[in-house]
Amino acid sequence: MKAVVQRVKNAHVTVENTIISNIGNGLMVLLGIQEGDTEKEADFLVEKIIHLRIFEDDQEKMNLSLKDIKAELLVVSQFTLLADCKKGRRPSFTKAAAPDRANKLYEYFIGRAIESGVVTKSGQFQALMDVSIVNQGPVTLVLDTRDT
Repeated sequence: MKAVVQRVKNAHVTVENTIISNIGNGLMVLLGIQEGDTEKEADFLVEKIIHLRIFEDDQEKMNLSLKDIKAELLVVSQFTLLADCKKGRRPSFTKAAAPDRANKLYEYFIGRAIESGVVTKSGQFQALMDVSIVNQGPVTLVLDTRDT
């Protein structure tokens, strides 16, 4: 499982010219689910993301987490994070999980974030979405469960 985590001032997701989700201060997560990923990887990433100390404290040090400041989380499924661009000019997505499995893990990930007490919003799985963010910092991190 791979996640691109961005600290944002605000973010929203639009589908067919309608905003379906929006958050204020918090984290935007683009989530790629790979073939072979399980709930174990989702649990690990949720815990890692909500406890990452990437928000500034009163000393202007990145020392606070999403949970510490009671910020919001926006999660968008992003299978293109798993693109293999090594050969040719067209990306291969063979590493991405099948849509049914990916959607189950995506929903599981969101559910675990909600259960942890974080206000969590989401995109629409397999929809053509416009995602708008105001990246604060900018702070952008890439997390990959295959690297642990």
